Amino acid sequence: MKRPLYLLLAVVLLGLSACQQTGSPAARSAPTLASQPAQSQVLSTPTLQKQAQSNSAQPVQPQPEPTKLPQPTQPAKQVYLPQISSAQGDPTGDNPAAPTATAERPTATVLPTQPGDISRLPAYAPHSGSKLTSAQWKEWPVLPVISQRAKDIYKLGLESGIDPRHFSKIGDCQSIRQYFLGFLDDGDQGLRLGGDLPKYSGVLDNFKDSYTRVSMSVRTGFNVASVLVPMNSDPAQCKAGETPLDCEFRLWKPSVVIISMETWTQNRPTQAYEGYLRQIVDFVLSRNVVPILATKADNLEGDASINAMIVRVAYEYDIPLWNFWAAADPLPGHGLQDDGFHLTNGPSIMTNPDNMKMAWNVRNLTALQTLDLVWRTVAGKK
Repeated sequence: MKRPLYLLLAVVLLGLSACQQTGSPAARSAPTLASQPAQSQVLSTPTLQKQAQSNSAQPVQPQPEPTKLPQPTQPAKQVYLPQISSAQGDPTGDNPAAPTATAERPTATVLPTQPGDISRLPAYAPHSGSKLTSAQWKEWPVLPVISQRAKDIYKLGLESGIDPRHFSKIGDCQSIRQYFLGFLDDGDQGLRLGGDLPKYSGVLDNFKDSYTRVSMSVRTGFNVASVLVPMNSDPAQCKAGETPLDCEFRLWKPSVVIISMETWTQNRPTQAYEGYLRQIVDFVLSRNVVPILATKADNLEGDASINAMIVRVAYEYDIPLWNFWAAADPLPGHGLQDDGFHLTNGPSIMTNPDNMKMAWNVRNLTALQTLDLVWRTVAGKK
C-alpha cells in the first residue's frame, strides 16, 4: 500500500533528532568496541530528463497552455500519530486507561486536539507493580517493582518460543553498544565491576552476547516513530516490509527488551510521543516479551512531560520501569553536558568513586541492575 506523502515527510522529519544535531563527546572516552556497521538507505529520486530541443531551422509551433490541476489543501502544522485503540476509557483519572496489546502496524490519524482524546482501555488489573501514581514519577525508585503481570508475560513467552538467554534494546544514540552495556561482553567485567562481579555473574552469563550485539531496533537518529517504519530497517538483514521491531524480534527472539528513547523533536507534542510509545509496547506484549520502560535524564521539552508520560504508560500496563532520571538527577549538572542532552562520560571503571559521578557509568550500572532484577524475578531466580 502506498503511503501518503505527508506521512513519509513526517517520518523523515522525526529522524532529525538531537542525536544527529550534536555529535556525542562521549565517544572520546567510551569503551573500545568495533563500530556498528553503517546502516544507511539510499532513496533514489527519478532523474529528470531534458527534452530534446526542436531544430532551430524549423518554425516553432505554439504550445497550448498547460491545464492547471487543483492543488490539494493540507492543514498547516498537522501532526500524525498511530491509531491506538477504538475503545474509549475514562481519561479523567490520575492514570488514564491503557490499550491492550495489538500486533497491528501503525496507521496514520490526525493528532487529537486534547490529551483526553487518546483512546485507551482500562488500566491493567489486578495491578501489582508500583503503587505510586504517574504524578509522583520523581518519587519512583530507580529499580523497578516487578509485577505479577511481568512474570505472566515471561511464562507465556517461554511457551511461545522466546529465547530466555536473549534480551534486546530499542533505542537511539544513547542505546548503541559502544556506550550502552556493550563492554559487559568484552571479558573485563572484573576490572569494570570489581568486588561486585559475583553479584552479577548470573545475569552476565545468561545474556552473554546480547550486551554487545547490534540491535536492529537501535540506531543513532532513531526515535519512537522510527522503529515502526519499514524504510528504517537494515536491508542487509531484514526482510522486505519488516519494521526494525519486526526484524529484531525475528532474528533474536528476546525474552526481555529495554525501551529507552531519549530523542524527540523539540516543540512536537508529548502526546504524539505517547502514541508511538504505546504502539511499541503493544508490539512487545503481543510477542509475550517483557518490556522495561526507561525515563530519560534530559528535559529538552521543558516541562518534563515525557518522563511523566513514560511513567504513566508503565503504570497503566503494569510493566517494569527503570527510572534512570532518578539516578542521574543527583549527579553534577544532573548528569548532562552543556548541551542539556548528552550524558557526562568517563572511564567505565565503576570501582572508582569519581567515575560514578559520570552519568554514562550510572546509566550502565543501573541498567545492569534493572536487567538483573527483572530477570531473576520473572525467571524465579530469587
